[in-house]
Amino acid sequence: MLNEDHTGAEAEDLLRSALLDDSAAVAVSLRVEGLPLSESMTVIFHGRRDLGTLQTYVTWGSLGAGSTVSAGALLRVPCDLDLADAEDRTEAEQLYVEQAQTLRDALVGADTVLDVWREPLSDIAHSKIAVDHSPQLSVRLPAPRLLPTALVATDSQLVVTPVCNARTLADGRPPMGIACAQQEFTRVYPLADDPERCVEEFLELAAEHAHELAERLAHQEASVQRFIELSDS
Repeated sequence: MLNEDHTGAEAEDLLRSALLDDSAAVAVSLRVEGLPLSESMTVIFHGRRDLGTLQTYVTWGSLGAGSTVSAGALLRVPCDLDLADAEDRTEAEQLYVEQAQTLRDALVGADTVLDVWREPLSDIAHSKIAVDHSPQLSVRLPAPRLLPTALVATDSQLVVTPVCNARTLADGRPPMGIACAQQEFTRVYPLADDPERCVEEFLELAAEHAHELAERLAHQEASVQRFIELSDS
């Protein structure tokens, strides 16, 4: 039921084409409201009969039945439904309810933890904190994102957002963490970890990484300079 080959731009193209062919695709939405930071999100379970794909997308905001959403507003979350073990429609409905609830609980938990991070991040980073709901971020993350919400320390461009491991929802709630990212340096912390300790550690490690990178670049430049001197002679 899973096809991870269709990710990123390919997944968006797949969804866009599927929306034009109602006979080959089915989409079911689940609204998650009352979130402390994101306020509301909409989960879209999208099945494509002809390609055998069943994928999960999350978008910010509360969308009702019949709403139109652009592919660029969708975040592909690799936590998909698995209804293959259902013997009939009734069992399939029960599995859907259980798995959709699992994803909903994961989203609520991650958004709640991210909200807890906002104040410590602002205090330690000495920066205003922006809430970014775009599916695309300016930094690369070591794991897939769980929801289209991120905290951004505007002065240092430190990005904090929940991430998860790819798995079917039949396996239960996916392992989750909080990813901190700045330029080329990233680190993932457990959801239950202390935000203040995590931010302090991350900033220290990021500073060490930047210092080591500067030393490597200086060493490389010196090597190139000596090579050029050899060539000149």
